[in-house]
Amino acid sequence: MDRPHPPVRGSHLTNYLWDGARIRIIDFEDAGLGDRTVKLANLVEHLSGRETDWTPLVRRFAPDPERFRAARCLWAGFWLTLIGPGGPSAHRNPPGTAEAQAERVLRLVAG
Repeated sequence: MDRPHPPVRGSHLTNYLWDGARIRIIDFEDAGLGDRTVKLANLVEHLSGRETDWTPLVRRFAPDPERFRAARCLWAGFWLTLIGPGGPSAHRNPPGTAEAQAERVLRLVAG
């Protein structure tokens, strides 16, 4: 079970800028305070992080596995609603993106 933590500020990968020494958040649209496990799941499931190996970062924060998986399912489903057929961002992605996201959601839900 997650230990109680103070709220954290987080965003997704494309909103962080690293100059080699410091990391700065450059877009605060999604950077509100929230639960650490949910924010971590949002980061991991954001489309911008598809090719990223999140394992070391996730291990560092050691979220409760059940809560983390549930939050990942939520965020993966959220992205599917945006990029899936008829979604408001469907036109902004290359062909096959929605299908790949649907497969990702199914893998997460199946556990």
